[in-house]
Amino acid sequence: MATDEIKPAADREKLEQNLKRIEDLSQRFTAALSKKQPTRPSLQGPGQEFYAKAMNAYWTEMMNSPGKMLENQVEFWGKTLKHAVEAQHALVSGGDVPEDDTPPDPRFRNPLWETHPYFNYLKQQYLITAQAMDEAVDDLEGIEDGDRNRVRYFTRQMIDLMAPTNFLATNPDALEKAVATEGQSLVDGLENMIHDLERNDGELIVTLSDPDAFSVGENLGTTEGSVVFRNRMFELIQYKAVTEEVYEKPLVIFPPWINKFYILDLKEKNSLIKWITEQGFTLYVVSWVNPDASYADVGLSEYIEEGFLTAIDEVRAMTGQDKINVVGYCIAGTTLALTLSLLAKRKENKINSATFFTALTDFSDRGEVGVFLEDDFVDGIEEEARDNGVMSSVYMARTFSYLRANDLVYTPAIRSYMLGDPPPAFDLLYWNGDSTNLPGKMAIEYLRGLCQKNEFAGSEDGFEICGERLKISDVTVPVCAVACETDHIAAWRSSYTGIRKMGSKNKTFILSESGHIAGIVNPPSKKKYGHYLNADWPETPEAWHAGAERQDGTWWFQWAKWLAKRSGKKIPARGLGDSDHPELAPAPGTYVVAKPKH
Repeated sequence: MATDEIKPAADREKLEQNLKRIEDLSQRFTAALSKKQPTRPSLQGPGQEFYAKAMNAYWTEMMNSPGKMLENQVEFWGKTLKHAVEAQHALVSGGDVPEDDTPPDPRFRNPLWETHPYFNYLKQQYLITAQAMDEAVDDLEGIEDGDRNRVRYFTRQMIDLMAPTNFLATNPDALEKAVATEGQSLVDGLENMIHDLERNDGELIVTLSDPDAFSVGENLGTTEGSVVFRNRMFELIQYKAVTEEVYEKPLVIFPPWINKFYILDLKEKNSLIKWITEQGFTLYVVSWVNPDASYADVGLSEYIEEGFLTAIDEVRAMTGQDKINVVGYCIAGTTLALTLSLLAKRKENKINSATFFTALTDFSDRGEVGVFLEDDFVDGIEEEARDNGVMSSVYMARTFSYLRANDLVYTPAIRSYMLGDPPPAFDLLYWNGDSTNLPGKMAIEYLRGLCQKNEFAGSEDGFEICGERLKISDVTVPVCAVACETDHIAAWRSSYTGIRKMGSKNKTFILSESGHIAGIVNPPSKKKYGHYLNADWPETPEAWHAGAERQDGTWWFQWAKWLAKRSGKKIPARGLGDSDHPELAPAPGTYVVAKPKH
């Protein structure tokens, strides 16, 4: 690291002022931390039974294969000692850094990680240790796959936490900027940290996007439309037609209520909502309420009866159509499948076709998020829901963030707290931080009956809801499913398995490249992610993928063709609402911006 000449008096004075400012900020820091409420241990980490299983597997491996364990340890010690000697020699002699064959890692972009003996030593030793820990988990025997996945996940959490980039003394970017700014970057970083603590009642949740850069309804969620129906569960938004003619059968999108619907309408150039209207469809979108404690007893039955079925009937009444097309995204896709099963049980023929975006209906393989779906965590969630009436958005956001900790926790924290940079104006990250609560009863029904017991897709008795026992085989309407290749929330293989179990004879499966959000919000203008198609339905998702053909660009056009075939003839464009459904508020409505009562 280059050294500067002795600083002039003015610079030294600025440095002293910054140090004094840090002392003053420390008082605000202490006051902000004092507001933090105790967190249940069961919501912060796995239970003791998990640790016991992990330790038992480790000691069993040591007893059964002591030679293998010793060999791994000796290999690690040997690499560590050799590297330490080489690094020490380079430091003392001022020579070149030791040979570095570690893989590229975006955390270590600063050239000093490659050229400076001290920082190169830290990087190499960290990656050597991380590799040894990963291999130790992979070598464990006598442990079930689910437990191994949990050991792997929480081991990776420790590895990510201990990266040298996460600490001021071992982060060259932060040190260089602190020196260059006479400590101003550290003052700004502390200010950012205190703002985050104060904003979240003592919880340290890094702000991912500039909270003042966006306003829903002004520069996000701006596609023209109106709320044409409202009850305690949702607002129904009808979007204004932009074509002279529209397809006869309307489309209703049910977004997830874990987050807010405007992910589908961030801005004009990537708005799926706007694009759908441009294709000539009459579009309605449900905007769910952000529940508070008064919704504690709202369960999946209420979401189906007062949400899905009510929205379906209101759209049928407004458009004069007996059967309509529907879309369910993520958890709303899961619940849409339940709704379709219920309609089949009741012999009510109201749905012409159903589309599922990144939706799980079979939870036999719960993917990465499954590490949080064992009893140690779910018991804690149940206690939290019982005491507070809701599952707080804080816990949901934190859970999903730590599935991608480097991208959504540590890198933003380094930028904000160590470098002192303001959060960027990034619409997607703004939406990511605008999460919602879950009603207590609904959360537990979903976690216990669907995620843990897999009663809808994996039980002969089915999942009991709305006075019926619902099974996935009851879903018989034409379906189209869109899954995403690197989705860490709704694994595409699990999505495929669930759709394959549905009773419909008309099924289409599309696999988009990228993840849970980018794979869906993939506008034609980006020309970034392709997709895979295969008309066959082999037994395994791997076989499906092997026989699939890759297509360039977004899947949107493929889906629009599929949907158009099931949307009837063209008719003159409809106006917003009708005499029984007056325009209550302009889109994006009032629920999407309302704050729940505490």
